[in-house]
Amino acid sequence: MPEQASGNPEDEKIQKALQKRMRVMQEEQQKRELVRKLMTPEAYERLMNVRISNRELYSQLTNLIIAMAQQNRLSGKLTEEQLKQILGRLTFRPEPTIEYKHK
Repeated sequence: MPEQASGNPEDEKIQKALQKRMRVMQEEQQKRELVRKLMTPEAYERLMNVRISNRELYSQLTNLIIAMAQQNRLSGKLTEEQLKQILGRLTFRPEPTIEYKHK
């Protein structure tokens, strides 16, 4: 089979998209490795469970944990209990109250 010309705009778009996806995957892998070093195995396992169930919350958590480490706000490794507390603060929603007004 003859090779197609490399100047095909569709091929260039696909190539750029693949490069972008690879860059995102590498950044995600680096974040995971960094967070793993900052956490106990139990806490990391809980974080991976969050990743499976809620990608957006996982992203917020990893960014927060990395920021805390950069600001030297972590003393030692992050434990599962500390992670639960952070999760509680991120997901806290006050109970809605229903009021009935009689005329």
